[in-house]
Amino acid sequence: MIQDFLQVKRLEGYGLTDLPDFKSDFSSGMDICANFLETDLKKELLIPSNGRKIISTGLALEIPKKCEGQIRSRSGLSIDHGVIVLNSPGTIDEDFRGHLKIILANFGTEDYFIKQGDRIAQLVIVNIVRPQIKLVENLSETKRGNKGFGSTGISSI
Repeated sequence: MIQDFLQVKRLEGYGLTDLPDFKSDFSSGMDICANFLETDLKKELLIPSNGRKIISTGLALEIPKKCEGQIRSRSGLSIDHGVIVLNSPGTIDEDFRGHLKIILANFGTEDYFIKQGDRIAQLVIVNIVRPQIKLVENLSETKRGNKGFGSTGISSI
């Protein structure tokens, strides 16, 4: 069962931005903001077209027990600018306490600037099952069997 609290620590030397936050009553993901060092006068970072950058959040998290944090792309950034979380979903393990940084890639045709406080990704907290591993000679049979990529077709008609 997921605990009620995601513990968040603001890291020293970073500006004040919004904490992770649900933007609607039924959102599954919390928005995460870019956050630059207070000594960084620019307060923005260029992600060139077909480039990628690590974006700081100025936050460290304590993920609830038996959960993971998943970092996902924001749909508006993806469709409007081609900017995505590169290793989506990125995983934040329960025992990680370091600086949360987000890998963003720009697959758009134009350079994109990330500014202080921009909402750059979503954080979803999910339960994790850690099953015991058992080596077997055979697996149970299914209709699909070992048919892989594309085996279920495209059309629903």
